[in-house]
Amino acid sequence: MWAFFSRRLRMWLILAIAVPLGGWLAGKLATVIENRRGPNTVSRTLRQAGGWLQRRSKGPLAARTTEKDRPAR
Repeated sequence: MWAFFSRRLRMWLILAIAVPLGGWLAGKLATVIENRRGPNTVSRTLRQAGGWLQRRSKGPLAARTTEKDRPAR
């Protein structure tokens, strides 16, 4: 069935479904590891990977924000 999808549709499916799901899964796995053994290198790496994937899955409009669009600190 995967072969019947066009290349562009397959890429969209991966970016729209697999990347956010992978980020969520990495975060959950990091939480499980931290609950069992405490914070360690593996859990920190999974958290970083999950955060990176979640930032990438917000779509192209998230990257277009400028300094004037961001709230003042």
